[in-house]
Amino acid sequence: MAARLLLRSAFRASAVSRTAPAQVLPRGMAAGGIPTDEEQATGLEKVIMTAMKEGSDPYSMMKPKDYAGSKADPHMVPSITNKRIVGCVCEEDNTAVVWFWLHQGEAQRCPSCGSHYKLVAHELPH
Repeated sequence: MAARLLLRSAFRASAVSRTAPAQVLPRGMAAGGIPTDEEQATGLEKVIMTAMKEGSDPYSMMKPKDYAGSKADPHMVPSITNKRIVGCVCEEDNTAVVWFWLHQGEAQRCPSCGSHYKLVAHELPH
C-alpha cells in the first residue's frame, strides 16, 4: 500500500514538473564552424605551415633528398655559418661514426670512405 502511494505521488510530481526543454544557444565560435589549424595558427607556427603548403621545408623536418655522394653529386649539408661538423656512417652496418669539419667552398671528402659533402647556405625563416 505504501509503495502504491509513493508511486502515485512520484508520477504526479513528474507530470507537474514537465516543462519545455531549454533551448540550447550556439556558442559564438562554433556558429561558423570549428576553425582549421591554418586559420588559428599564429607566429612561427603559421610561417612553418605556410612554407610546408608551398612545398618548402624551412627547418629540414622532412627526409633529405638522396645524393650519390660523388664529386659531381655531393651530399648537400645546410648550415647557417661557414663551417659545420659532419658525421659519416661509411658503411650501412657500421656502428662507428667518422666526424669531420666541413668548410664552405668546394665539396670535401670523408677521410674514411671518400664520400663527398658540400656545405650550402641556409637561412632560418624568422
